[in-house]
Amino acid sequence: MKRVVIVRHAKSVHTGYDDDFHRNLADRGNDDAEKISLKLNNLNITPELVIASPATRTMQTAAIYCRNLNYDAAKIRQEIDLYEGVSTQDFVELLQQLPEDVQTVFVFGHNPTVYYLVYNLVKYFNSDMPTCSTVALDFEVRTWKDISARIGKVAFQITPKSI
Repeated sequence: MKRVVIVRHAKSVHTGYDDDFHRNLADRGNDDAEKISLKLNNLNITPELVIASPATRTMQTAAIYCRNLNYDAAKIRQEIDLYEGVSTQDFVELLQQLPEDVQTVFVFGHNPTVYYLVYNLVKYFNSDMPTCSTVALDFEVRTWKDISARIGKVAFQITPKSI
């Protein structure tokens, strides 16, 4: 089984839209990322690889998760397409190229992209993706090369309001 955990960045400040790429997390965003990542740690859900949009708020969210999930934040793989908007097919191709020794990958991005990725990777997703929403998708495959759209299953979704 392969698992993809898709995370929408936590709540960011409501200023600086003229330089959106460099907006920071709000205090609430820091708190939400802390709570959800600690809950994942308590559930023994940890990444073997972390991929993130290089935008400031996304990297800040990923860094909090990494700290609480014992993953070296210096090893975060940055993908600009997660900021600019990646298609489901391009995302599937990215997954298909992952090392086979990786079982669980965390991916940090932005709406609407993260919503569309979750929606298109599973057969049925009837939820939304509020800030810091964390959705685990399980794929009953042996190799990343066998990943495709619509074959994943939602294992769980954690949102700030759910904890």
